Amino acid sequence: MSHIDENPAMLRIAIAQLNPVMGDIAGNLAKARAARSQAAKSGADLVLFTEMFISGYSPEDLVLRPGFVAACEQAIKELAADTADQGAGVVIGTPLLRDGKLYNAVVVLDGGAVIAERFKVDLPNYGEFDEKRVFASGDLPGPVNFRGVRLGIPICEDIWGDLGVAETLAESGAELLLVPNGSPYQRDKLDLRHQVVLRQVIETGLPLIYVNQLGGQDELVYDGGSFIFNADRSLALQMPQFEAQIAVTEWSRGEDGWHCAQSDIATLPQDLEADYTACMLGLRDYVNKNGFKDVILGLSGGVDSAICAAIAVDALGAERVRGIMLPYRYTTEESLKDAADCAKALGCRYDIVPIAEPVEGFLSALSPLFAGTESDVTEENLQSRARGTILMALSNKFGSMVMTTGNKSEMAVGYATLYGDMNGGFNPIKDVYKTRVYALCEWRNKHVPATSLGHAGEVIPVNIITKVPTAELRENQTDQDSLPPYPELDDMLQCLVEGDMSVSEIVARGHDAAVVKRIEHLVYIAEYKRRQSAPGVKITPKNFGRDRRYPITNRYRDVLEK
Repeated sequence: MSHIDENPAMLRIAIAQLNPVMGDIAGNLAKARAARSQAAKSGADLVLFTEMFISGYSPEDLVLRPGFVAACEQAIKELAADTADQGAGVVIGTPLLRDGKLYNAVVVLDGGAVIAERFKVDLPNYGEFDEKRVFASGDLPGPVNFRGVRLGIPICEDIWGDLGVAETLAESGAELLLVPNGSPYQRDKLDLRHQVVLRQVIETGLPLIYVNQLGGQDELVYDGGSFIFNADRSLALQMPQFEAQIAVTEWSRGEDGWHCAQSDIATLPQDLEADYTACMLGLRDYVNKNGFKDVILGLSGGVDSAICAAIAVDALGAERVRGIMLPYRYTTEESLKDAADCAKALGCRYDIVPIAEPVEGFLSALSPLFAGTESDVTEENLQSRARGTILMALSNKFGSMVMTTGNKSEMAVGYATLYGDMNGGFNPIKDVYKTRVYALCEWRNKHVPATSLGHAGEVIPVNIITKVPTAELRENQTDQDSLPPYPELDDMLQCLVEGDMSVSEIVARGHDAAVVKRIEHLVYIAEYKRRQSAPGVKITPKNFGRDRRYPITNRYRDVLEK
């Protein structure tokens, strides 16, 4: 299509669902250039990228560095210059400093220049988002004239809130809505996105392109899943989740406006598969983007370390995963066999490092100070801390990242040892409750994720899933010695953490009042541990850290209604 065509009847728009790297401005620019070149081969007139693509999203306080913002703008100028070749125009996200104010912005590039800038109006400031802290809010925007087509470009939250950004664009003449997004994964989020977009389509009467970022960024996983709804509410395109892809869409202008021809409708992962794949992508990108060559983890023969090992093999390949069994006197032959069988099934390296000598050494060194006291959890924790020290030593020696393997149930109630099993760089199941861990194990034994580097078949021995869970820190110990059964515990925790329910409301669900009060107390007093824990993939609507921020010093406890 010619640049001088002021009333085009056809338009080809490429949707670039790609995986930028935070702060890699040169690398992200190279990705954008490669995507534009690829789209041009399919005759694309315009390439639509995601929110803050040039910088990566969410950059947090990185955008407060003037040099960083200046480098992003320089990259935009270079990309704009590329469009002088009369090829595809570009819509791409970047931070911009204008008149002393910093904006979450989108620029439109064409004909060798920046032809428009649009600033995000509705800045999210909840859950994992904290944009009001660093960005200024833009004014309500008007449409952008791109080669005779009036494009409305609301940015992510602009279509979620009630500020009427999309409605304003429609009223001021927009013919088509293009929405760049950085929307993180959580369970069932894609259905919610569809609902939000359909509301805007109905209210504006305009078709809408929703392009979403892909990739892991610290705790957050951006799952892609970009899509298009026509003005008649028909789904014209559904791109896959968790996979990079560029889709070129065909648009025609009729009496009723622009319409996208029916394109591919991807089959999307559901429920357990979606959670598992999110954990995989989060771990893979954390390891690769931070430059680790491989990972190491304690393989205990328990269900948590087994699912983490499986996720690691699927994400990175068996050759980049090393399991270490660290047995002590309380480690059973069953656990030794289960750990070995798991490593064999996964095909990863497996080593055994007994910890009797270091533990006994600690006990001997401390015996004069511990004289006259009874053995308790202190001695148990020495086992965990010896294991943590050994894993960190292997990390230092060989450059491997230590994975931690504690699930959300344990992290909630503080059943983890600081400087012991909490040692490590990343935890793929940090936001996965124990009951969900079991379900993921059973799912993985029957399925292989689409992007897996692992193999099909039973990779987690059934005995690991069916045996009674135990930390094996003392004779005949089980988790249920001091905790309610996990189905009960997880229900209480979801009510307390995700639901913000009162103790009385939780008791009304059938739980014992004294147990609920105890669990509430454990959740509060474990905050100091969680502040020191490794980052991990966000799966639920409210994870520990970004979403749920509670004070460490805190005497508040809910009052049980009579």
